[in-house]
Amino acid sequence: MTKNCLLIAGEKSGEDHALGFYSKIKESDPNIHFFGVGGDELSKRGMELIYHLKDFSSWGISEVIAKIPFYKKALKKIEEEVVLRNCKTAILVDFQGFNLQLAKRLKKRGVKVLYYVAPQAWVWKSHRTQILEENVHSLYTILPFEKEWFSKRGVKKVISISHPLIRGFEKSLTRKTKKEFIKSELKIVLLPGSRNSEVKFLLPEFYLALENLKRNFSLKVTLVKSPNVNSKLYSSTEKYVDKIYSSEGLETALLDADFALAASGTVTLACGLLGVPTIVAYKLSLLNEFLYENFISYKGPYSLPNIILKKNVFPELLQERATGYNMAMELKKFLENKSYFEQTQKDLNSLESLLRFEEFDPASHMLEVIQDG
Repeated sequence: MTKNCLLIAGEKSGEDHALGFYSKIKESDPNIHFFGVGGDELSKRGMELIYHLKDFSSWGISEVIAKIPFYKKALKKIEEEVVLRNCKTAILVDFQGFNLQLAKRLKKRGVKVLYYVAPQAWVWKSHRTQILEENVHSLYTILPFEKEWFSKRGVKKVISISHPLIRGFEKSLTRKTKKEFIKSELKIVLLPGSRNSEVKFLLPEFYLALENLKRNFSLKVTLVKSPNVNSKLYSSTEKYVDKIYSSEGLETALLDADFALAASGTVTLACGLLGVPTIVAYKLSLLNEFLYENFISYKGPYSLPNIILKKNVFPELLQERATGYNMAMELKKFLENKSYFEQTQKDLNSLESLLRFEEFDPASHMLEVIQDG
């Protein structure tokens, strides 16, 4: 008998997380049918897409505000589908603004909500812990301090699991090699993001950084492209880039890289785990910058390696500082200061142990909840 399970992965990073448990659940019980929001990779594996994440994701407060009517319709549509399919279990992956609202609706319908990748309520909107406490069956946390943080604020069933990148990069973590201090040829990987707005703002600055570095170094440049980004935004690749990878080639690109220029996001943690010193950039529109500066109180680091290690291991260039010139200058510091370079490597080597927790298989736990539903 078929059991329906709602799955919401509203961003590419969310789909990547979902791939870590999806196939195992399907292999264990082929009668489980997933439907909801996802991308091409989940669709290839048999998930029924009610919405594609390309149409679903947004970036920055202004984009979210503009899409509020769409999200309201989507909440209603998904709730209707849950009722129509007699769905008793939902797996919501990250995407907190939408998924927390959906969790409240699902709880009223008697649906068990499994929330995978805890919302970053510790950065802003800590009141969201009450929504989790009241509406979520299980909350899976992936950062070292999160279980204690959420538990202290009343969320009862919190499960710490090893970060999905640890499981996804298992083989690569054993193959990574120590980065050398200075090379005659620098291998640089460009990671401009998975959203149109990120690539539009950052990739031209990445190219300017390369122009600056070319004055002193021989470069071999790779670019990792996202399938969710308009191909027109990847302009001038033939002038600056020697090799292009799809998002599935991220591990290969990082294993061969000396340095990275990256948009702030989960990809910076991938860089850290594989020991690649990275310049992190983050640039919003002027409207989004105004909204963040006036309505968000968080003042800490933005990149995950810096948050986890509690120090600025990766230079962060935000807003007006996210220029090609500044990126090149920050990267040169790694090349001109051996002790700085080696300390960065030492710090990055500690990331893996911080992101590994006691052996717990989230897929098996999810499967048990779905089958009991």
